[in-house]
Amino acid sequence: MGLREMKKQQTRENISHEATRLFLRHGFDRVTIADVAAAAQVAKMTVTNYFPRKEDLALDLHEAFVQRLARTAADRAPGESALSALRRGLLHAVERHDPVIGFSGPGFARMITESPALVARLREFHEEREDALAAVLAEETGAGPDDPLPRLAAAQFAAVHRVLFNETLRRTLNEEPDDEIAAAVTASARLAFDLLERSLGDYAVLPKGDDPSGTSS
Repeated sequence: MGLREMKKQQTRENISHEATRLFLRHGFDRVTIADVAAAAQVAKMTVTNYFPRKEDLALDLHEAFVQRLARTAADRAPGESALSALRRGLLHAVERHDPVIGFSGPGFARMITESPALVARLREFHEEREDALAAVLAEETGAGPDDPLPRLAAAQFAAVHRVLFNETLRRTLNEEPDDEIAAAVTASARLAFDLLERSLGDYAVLPKGDDPSGTSS
C-alpha cells in the first residue's frame, strides 16, 4: 500500500471510528453527517465520499458481509460441496465470535435494532448477499439464466445465515456471554445444515481436478 492509499485508509477508519462512537452514545437517528464530520475533523463532503449512505457509517462491514458466502463457496476445496464449505465457514466464524455474523456487543446491537433505517439497510445486506451467492453457484455449475436451482439453493443457504444472525443479535441484546451465544448458535447451525444436507448435500461439488485458486492439479 502506497502512502496515498494508506492516508485514505486512515481517514476512512477515523471517520468510521468517530461515527460509531457518536452513534453508540446518542443513537443512530440523532447523529448527523455534520456531527460525524466535526468529530473526525474533516469536511462533510469527505464523509460522504467515503460513505455515500449514512447507514454505511454504522454498518461498515458491507463488503465483507455481502461477499462472505459467495467467497466461501468459490473457495471450497476440491471434492467439497457448497453446503459443506458454507457449514465449515459459519462454524469457524462462530468460534471466532466474528462481528460479521452478529457478535457486535449489546450496545451495537441496540443501536441497530432501535433504528428503522439500519434495520432496513441490514435487510438489503442480506438480499445482496443471497444474490452474490446465487451468481457464484450459477457460474460454477454452468446453470443457464432460466435455471432456478442456483437461486433456490442460495436462498436456502442465505436463510440459514440470516436466521442465525438474528439469533446472535437477539441473544446479544439479552446480554448473554459470547461463549454461550456461540454454543447456542453452533447447535442451531448444525441442525440447519443437517436438514439441508438431505436436499443440497451433493449440490455444487467442486470436481477433484479443479482448484478454487484457478489452477488445475
